[in-house]
Amino acid sequence: MALRRALPSLSPRMPGFAPLSTAPVPRERPTAGPRDHPRCGAPEAVRPPMPVVDFGNSQEAYRSRHSWELARNLLVLRLCASPTLLARHEQLLHIARKLMGQRLFDKLMKMTFYGQFVAGEDQESIRPLIQHNKAFGVGSILDYGVEEDLSPEEAERKEMESCTSAAERDGSGTSKREKQYQAHRAFGDRRDGVVSARTYFYANEAKCDSHMETFLRCIEASGGASNDGFSAIKLTALGRPQFLLQFSDVLTKWRRFFHQMAAEQGQAGRAAMDTKLEVAALQESVVKMGIASRAEIEDWFTPETLGVSGTVDLLDWSSLINSRTRLSRHLVVPNMQTGQLEPLLSRFTEEEELQMTRMLQRMDVLAKKAMEVGVRLMIDAEQTYFQPAISRLTLEMQRKFNVEKPLVFNTYQCYLKDAYENVTLDVELARREGWCFGAKLVRGAYMAQERARASEIGYEDPINPTYEATNIMYHRCLNYVLEELKHNSKAKVMVASHNEDTVRFTLHRMEELGLHPADHQVYFGQLLGMCDQISFPLGQAGFPVYKYVPYGPVMEVLPYLSRRALENSGIMKGAQRERQLLWQELWRRLHTGSLLQYPA
Repeated sequence: MALRRALPSLSPRMPGFAPLSTAPVPRERPTAGPRDHPRCGAPEAVRPPMPVVDFGNSQEAYRSRHSWELARNLLVLRLCASPTLLARHEQLLHIARKLMGQRLFDKLMKMTFYGQFVAGEDQESIRPLIQHNKAFGVGSILDYGVEEDLSPEEAERKEMESCTSAAERDGSGTSKREKQYQAHRAFGDRRDGVVSARTYFYANEAKCDSHMETFLRCIEASGGASNDGFSAIKLTALGRPQFLLQFSDVLTKWRRFFHQMAAEQGQAGRAAMDTKLEVAALQESVVKMGIASRAEIEDWFTPETLGVSGTVDLLDWSSLINSRTRLSRHLVVPNMQTGQLEPLLSRFTEEEELQMTRMLQRMDVLAKKAMEVGVRLMIDAEQTYFQPAISRLTLEMQRKFNVEKPLVFNTYQCYLKDAYENVTLDVELARREGWCFGAKLVRGAYMAQERARASEIGYEDPINPTYEATNIMYHRCLNYVLEELKHNSKAKVMVASHNEDTVRFTLHRMEELGLHPADHQVYFGQLLGMCDQISFPLGQAGFPVYKYVPYGPVMEVLPYLSRRALENSGIMKGAQRERQLLWQELWRRLHTGSLLQYPA
């Protein structure tokens, strides 16, 4: 019921952008972009050559930085590389604060870790840094870096309460969800093993409203600071995670059911987009299982919706989970072993349904504000047990808001085994329905936690087996999206990576495919305070590049700073290049008498 009432608010109201319905959407191709149909008789503009980027030129890489900033960068990286300091960094920070007092402690942090990784305390104080970076070709993705400083016990308690239903807690309903999509006390503190992503724990609806207001202020700050900014949001901040777990379970089982039906038709092992079910055989199976009557099934699969192919692919099948389906049916899935439909929960309370509705409404409010002030939204990826629902809800926002250009960007974690399938399916869906595809590609932030959880609870590890396999997956997904960009001038991608080889691969493929930086289809992204030797040469060469810019009061961003220190330790142990370039530039300035040079 909640989804039936709420999802339509995220669905477009115009031809060619059909919401999810009980029938698969017609297979339409998007309207051609300007590069697809050049004007007849108009001479093609002479395009400048692809800019050359030199990541080894320390003078150009750090032209935007004062010498004291380079020294601070070296100090912070050196501290991050010390296992002894990192192992005790929380205790050391506590002792320093106690001995120095709050005022001196804040000054110390701003001279070191805070100054390196955080832009400032509020919207006004971050403006100079944003404008300074912009002058050197680097934009900003604003992110309010504050999170609660909960004890592990408090985090675990909140997680268990917010990821189970009232029916499960009082014993009147038994969860039918798979183990992966159930809350487990041993992994209640979702911060454990995560070094590069903020974590929200559900407290109540008022707290979610407060998070929404924070995101709104962040969007407004981004719009006020530049005319081409981004803002990052996390869906777990906007509602009760119980809904995300349950919806993810439904989506996963529904997709698995499709592949099981494909196996029955002799199509096991095929790629997702190559798997097509014969409609007649599918109708018989669905009717036998009692999912729908024969009349309903025949109404779903008509020549109007499927053409004359007589087959159903995974996108057609996924469209059967829709905004007009009652919530009670949303949470019923077929069991292939018993041949019966099984409810995931026996009942929902009215308050739980309202919580789901409010979550979707908050998403809608944020997207409308972003559209109003000209800011693009990055929907961050999260744990795999939340991600199917997060991706699906992001897709609903893209349907509504990515009409003329990508306003909402989905995030794809390429350390996942199914990353390529997810990317190709969403690209194809955008083609059929005519909305603008927008994506951010990352390697992923939850690897250690995901591996430990899968091993402990007993389900298949969703992560690629090796770092090299993840690199291959990242480049495979990126190459597919770049090929799409060549033929679709409205699609866009952000390459969010600190890996210089990946950035070089992207530049090489852009040149081969004729994707010029002036087209603003390919963006690059790195974290503030990290890998300036990648970000600034790209920006100064004319490539769209952005820093992920957190801000917030010193004490309230300490959890974020702790993770930055830990993440840098992992990066810097095996990579000396940034430190070498920093030292090289400092020595150059010393020898040329330009230590006091002003960035220009």
